[in-house]
Amino acid sequence: MLRLLHVRDFVIVDEAEIAFSPGFTVFSGETGAGKSILIDALSLVLGARGDTGLLRAGAERAEISAVFSPPAPLRAWLAERDFDPQDDLVLRRIIDAQGRSKAYVNGVPANLGMLRELGGQLVDIHGQHAHQGLLMAASQRNMLDQQGGLTSLARETSEAWQAWQKALRALGAAQQNAHAIQQERERLQWQLDELEALSLKEGEWDLISNEQSRLAHGQALLEGATRALGLLEDESASALQALNGAARQIQQLLRHDSGLQSVSDALESARISASEAVSDLHSYLDRLEPDPEALARAERRVGELFEAARKFQVEPDELPALRERLAGELADSEAATDLEALQAQVDAAGQAYHDIAGRLSKQRRRAAKRLGRDVTAAMQELAMQGGAFDVALEACQASAHGKENVEFMVAGHAGTPLRPLAKVASGGELARLSLALSVIASQAAQVPTLIFDEVDTGIGGAVAEVVGRLLRQLGERHQVLCVTHLPQVAARGAHHFEVRKSSADGNTQSDIRLLDAHGRIDEVARMLGGMTITDTTRKHASEMLAG
Repeated sequence: MLRLLHVRDFVIVDEAEIAFSPGFTVFSGETGAGKSILIDALSLVLGARGDTGLLRAGAERAEISAVFSPPAPLRAWLAERDFDPQDDLVLRRIIDAQGRSKAYVNGVPANLGMLRELGGQLVDIHGQHAHQGLLMAASQRNMLDQQGGLTSLARETSEAWQAWQKALRALGAAQQNAHAIQQERERLQWQLDELEALSLKEGEWDLISNEQSRLAHGQALLEGATRALGLLEDESASALQALNGAARQIQQLLRHDSGLQSVSDALESARISASEAVSDLHSYLDRLEPDPEALARAERRVGELFEAARKFQVEPDELPALRERLAGELADSEAATDLEALQAQVDAAGQAYHDIAGRLSKQRRRAAKRLGRDVTAAMQELAMQGGAFDVALEACQASAHGKENVEFMVAGHAGTPLRPLAKVASGGELARLSLALSVIASQAAQVPTLIFDEVDTGIGGAVAEVVGRLLRQLGERHQVLCVTHLPQVAARGAHHFEVRKSSADGNTQSDIRLLDAHGRIDEVARMLGGMTITDTTRKHASEMLAG
């Protein structure tokens, strides 16, 4: 559940820190005092998009932090993403005056997608305009799926539909472009045949180019190696002879000065290296013989590879990779023109879609019956006695949303026929139905915290008392936060915060305070009678709170 919310420099809130408790908590205050700002701040820390317009005037940045007691299943989610799964889950969001946004989970940087994913498991927010969404077919379908626990099945249906459509597009493209694809296959096959005829080997270019260079410069190599050998071992003034003489001379001097040991070691190393070089040069010269035929073969192979590289506009050493790429493209092209295989994929994807969409339809029918029954029962308590609610499922052309349209039907009074919600419900009836649907859906919700932001708009009198009782009952299973303007609802809260707006030095600020028993009486009295609080309104407020 939500335990703490800290807000700084957000809209008209200078700084506020609110500690929350379990059960049903209400927020009240005059219009424009900033009651819904708290919901906006919480939405921001749960991943909603923000901009510089949310900063308090003159502030460099807005900062919101929320502390939750995370449910057990969420700890594994946090551990998988390297967020320390502590007893406290701390979410933090910062927006600066340049519009830059930063987010943190337990002190570790996070992105907005992570905050939204966390928020979906922590809080369910019912906005003050939720009843307007009820008029849209998509909202009605989504609400039925959520109430029936069919969200995952609906998502699988959409994914199966997309896979089916992708297979259909591939088949259609193959049928429409069969001639062009065949021409492309012939081009690829010709190019591949050209490269295959070369019998290319990986790394061959480096080997053959080095071989050609060696053979082409055979005479220069022979002469140079012979001269080098003569310099090293010629009988008169050769390098090896000089090194041997120097080494013997230093060796004799070592008897008188051990400080020459390093010089002696260096000369010995040079003498050994020179001897090895002489031996290697002799071996090299023994092997080095002019080979005109080998040179001709190497030059011919180099020419073949150069010509192929020029034709295909690549470097010679890139020819093997080009051959592999062309082979892959040819295989893909052949698969793309295998109409039988593509048709089989279409059939399999279509069958998979119909199977899963059929399961969704069956589950929707069951969920529709339950939802109709539960909302009809709630309508009797919400001043719509004799009214009825039903969820109509009408078969339609298959789509990503399934094989039926979902439409909410309502009869506001006994004896009236069921008709589409969008055509018959008045504003007040729509608000009451929205609240009933929200409460019924929330009863099955897995999230620990439920927030209702002025969802009681358009409701009053005895109906407001029922709404307050429903929310109080819901608070026995969840932590429920409600922004309200109705005294009947506020009186049902287990905890009551008042939001006040004040002005000083041209600055407007919003303050939040937890009310004690006397404060609650005054606030409920204000909600009953306006700015002027009388003994009569206080007595009425006391009776409501006692009730």
